[in-house]
Amino acid sequence: MSESSPSTKVKLKVVYEDPDVVVMMAPNEEELRNILIELLKEKPMNLKELHEVLSGIASEDKIRRALSILLEQGRILSMPDGKYRVLGIE
Repeated sequence: MSESSPSTKVKLKVVYEDPDVVVMMAPNEEELRNILIELLKEKPMNLKELHEVLSGIASEDKIRRALSILLEQGRILSMPDGKYRVLGIE
């Protein structure tokens, strides 16, 4: 992925690293919500786009659940085109 890709913003704890492999801890629910907020600050995205960025670290169900919580908290908005965007300034 390019340096401008939203996935370059995802920061996870590195558990192990060598020249061939990097092992990172998957985010907990709160960390996933924070990652989603950071990604959506870059640009509005739909579930499919978010899952493409986070496919290696979170399932579609976990992303959907985190989005639901963020919607309930009023931190993001679901737009008519199916994309999500951040409300206000975090």
